Amino acid sequence: MRILYLLFPLLLLLVHSAAGERDTGEMAEGEPPTLGLADAGSFLEPTNREQCQKENGYCGFVKCRFPFVIKGKCSTFFFCCQNLWG
Repeated sequence: MRILYLLFPLLLLLVHSAAGERDTGEMAEGEPPTLGLADAGSFLEPTNREQCQKENGYCGFVKCRFPFVIKGKCSTFFFCCQNLWG
């Protein structure tokens, strides 16, 4: 009875992961292809230094200073930082 509170989150995790396994990968009639956009990210976000600078951003190492937020990636550890208010 003491470990019941530890087993409950495990049960929820198993139920949650089992719910995602029902996708067969087949499209329904008339359904447009998704091209895996949920996994690939947005096509509009900058993916390199040139695109970031073209969109009035800069490449910051690991994080951005306060008025800036992460809007894309320049490389592995450098993120495209753009102004929060425009």
